[in-house]
Amino acid sequence: MSDPSTLPALPLPEGVTESYIDCTTTCGLNFHILSSGRPDPSKTPLILCTHGYPELAYSWRHILPQLAQKGYFVVAPDQRGYGRTTGWDTRSYHEVDLSQFTLTNLVRDLVCLVYGLGYTSVACIIGHDFGAVASAMAALMRPDMFRASIQMSHPHHAPPTPTEPPKPDIQAELAKLSPPRKHYKWYNSTPTAADDWTHPPQGLHAFLRGYFHLKSADWAANTPHPLKEWSAQELSQMPDYYIMPLSSTMPSAVSDSMATEDATATTRWLPDSALAVYVSEWRRTGFQGALNWYRAQTSSSPIQKRDMLLFAGRKIEVPTAFVSGERDWGNFQQPGALEAYEDSCAEFRGATMVQGAGHWVQQEQPEKVVEAVGRFLDGL
Repeated sequence: MSDPSTLPALPLPEGVTESYIDCTTTCGLNFHILSSGRPDPSKTPLILCTHGYPELAYSWRHILPQLAQKGYFVVAPDQRGYGRTTGWDTRSYHEVDLSQFTLTNLVRDLVCLVYGLGYTSVACIIGHDFGAVASAMAALMRPDMFRASIQMSHPHHAPPTPTEPPKPDIQAELAKLSPPRKHYKWYNSTPTAADDWTHPPQGLHAFLRGYFHLKSADWAANTPHPLKEWSAQELSQMPDYYIMPLSSTMPSAVSDSMATEDATATTRWLPDSALAVYVSEWRRTGFQGALNWYRAQTSSSPIQKRDMLLFAGRKIEVPTAFVSGERDWGNFQQPGALEAYEDSCAEFRGATMVQGAGHWVQQEQPEKVVEAVGRFLDGL
């Protein structure tokens, strides 16, 4: 992996800058961040934006300057395993220390970043996709520091309790279907997934273009709806990029679904120049570091289970909202989670479904996202 300090600057909108925050003596990371606004812990409240997979801090480029105009210092880091942030365990699949990627450690990263920025509290943490998990867990674990939370595209679900019955082996159950299927999170946790993602037969540009396309509002087949339960039969209603054909890789699943699609449709909100940033960064770093997030969640890791039992029965105590695209299957991938916000959060301020957006809501419809976020911030 290249030394980020030698890389060319990212092509950023006016008002967005990139820099590094050295937290190597605390969490071991040298964070690459994008930011807007002027930092001043005594006057300017901090907003933290956490990205998901397979994205980067760059995914917040449209949002940062608009939120800064509302009087905030807004920061989006490349998280552990991603982009130009360094210091994480880059060893191979079988050698890596997976405890670096448990939820408690990922929240620790964010705590150290906040202090590295010169702050001791965050007015609001906004997370998208896997970053929404980080956002929810940060608010759950450190409500004194993360004073409000917004999840995008991945609803929070409460930590399991010691008396909760074990879930069925979803991979085994999906494999029994006709035709047999598999869950993308478990596929992303396999030893071969990183190589599949890094070296797709159609080329990385076409693969990522297809992946962004299929999960966006530009794919007409995205007609999400609530699922009744966590079962193979219910989950099988989701598209192939979530519940994959058993024998496929993600590149082959994307290629099959894109066979009759106009791949240029998404250039309206993700031009080739922007996609090139993702292609360049992923080609440089590979995908294994980012995929370790999936592994830590899907494995039978005793460290992960032990850590999360600390928070059994606990609600998110700070004001919380959910914002997502109306045509995003991510809203329902954890059946019942979206509907359970009133139970999992003490101060749930409601859900906003953005029209004309799929999974990549802050890139597909940034102005509408800023409106929804602004209403939430104004009500704090």
